[in-house]
Amino acid sequence: MRTFFNAEDIGNLDKALSEARAIKADRYAWKHLGRDKTILLVFFNNSLRTRLSSQKAAMNLGMNAIVLNIGQDSWRLETELGVVMDGDKSEHLREAIPVMGSYCDIIGVRSFASLSDREADYAETVLQQFVAYSGRPVISLESATVHPCQALADLITIDEYKRKTTPKVVLSWAPHPKALPQAVPNSFAQWMVAAGYEVVICHPEGYELDPRFTGGAKIEYDQMKAFEGADFVYAKNWSCPGVVCPEDYGKILSTDMSWTVGSRQMAVTDNARFMHCLPVRRNMIVTDEVIDSPASLVIPEAANREISAQLVMKRMLEAL
Repeated sequence: MRTFFNAEDIGNLDKALSEARAIKADRYAWKHLGRDKTILLVFFNNSLRTRLSSQKAAMNLGMNAIVLNIGQDSWRLETELGVVMDGDKSEHLREAIPVMGSYCDIIGVRSFASLSDREADYAETVLQQFVAYSGRPVISLESATVHPCQALADLITIDEYKRKTTPKVVLSWAPHPKALPQAVPNSFAQWMVAAGYEVVICHPEGYELDPRFTGGAKIEYDQMKAFEGADFVYAKNWSCPGVVCPEDYGKILSTDMSWTVGSRQMAVTDNARFMHCLPVRRNMIVTDEVIDSPASLVIPEAANREISAQLVMKRMLEAL
């Protein structure tokens, strides 16, 4: 596996879940794979779970892990080609990336969407430069459009807690004070559909996600109707994806607090489990009552980020 961006990159999901269970049973069984190997974790944006889980997964596999915070530990980097570099950015990705590649065996990259240029964001211009110039396998640690390590952890979590073979999984938009990217909902929808689950995505009009990620899911604009009989509820905010109106890309179209997931919505589910990738804005995305209830899976879900990261790194090490 040379890149990890989408569900198809991991191959058969049943096999991947079986492998995840084996990793969870003995995290250090494959420590020999990473001996004398180095992973470079490049962060253009803030992180807690992704940073810690990736470092821990690398250590479980016997790898050295180098963390680079762009603009803090390094020069500020120019990411666009063809620009006159007369501003505050001292180095270009075109030179920086092959240098990074010379110091490691695998690269993980976290680089959020700009939310200002849909074409550039959905072309994954930053991530694709790492693929083109590093000469190393590349893992998306959340990019402009996808967050596959999170989605794989979500899938592992649902596999552990599901009560039926094909659960009903609802992805619900919820309000947020800031414009957020679509990477998490894109990947969650893509992976849940790939798993063969009954997937319903609910949101106000104008928040339609890109069909390349949601194909096979049912789209619903009535949140209460969507929640009926749900086995898992995944709450997440995202800004306008610009599918219907490209000029609205990245904008906040609604702040309707009635979409905050609370006991009213959860009451119509089939004793659903609540999920969120974290960090979460309490009493905007979800009420205290729900996130602090026994139905909440946010902590086990976060813990599974270590397992998803290790599974991906293990696959890449085996292919070196």
